[in-house]
Amino acid sequence: MQNDSGSNRYASSVDTKIASLGDWRGECLSQLRTLIHEALPEVKEECKWIKPSNPLGVIVWSQDGMICTGESYKEKVKLTFLNGAAIDDPQQLFNASLEGKARRAIDIAEGGELDALAFQSLIRRAAEYNRQR
Repeated sequence: MQNDSGSNRYASSVDTKIASLGDWRGECLSQLRTLIHEALPEVKEECKWIKPSNPLGVIVWSQDGMICTGESYKEKVKLTFLNGAAIDDPQQLFNASLEGKARRAIDIAEGGELDALAFQSLIRRAAEYNRQR
């Protein structure tokens, strides 16, 4: 288990970020977080890119390199995979940022559904891609 200081699996900064949302977006990110940790028990999470316009930063999950970020917008939650274009996505979970040469994203609107097993498989493939680089 690992946190910001290396002692816990769940980072307190991510707890704070999720709790600050206080709506469906926080619930969605919390569920995604659980799925990510189940898929990759050694994953590291943290909040990065803290700035005045985003004082709690962006959630980042990493294992042997960045796997994905978790961001909230008014109408959606977005998971951006840094190397998504190189990762096999047989269930076609990627539904945003499809034109780029590197990144791919999954946008989830309020009430949106995501196949949990397919998502966890995608997370594992992203980690495997990082390991092989």
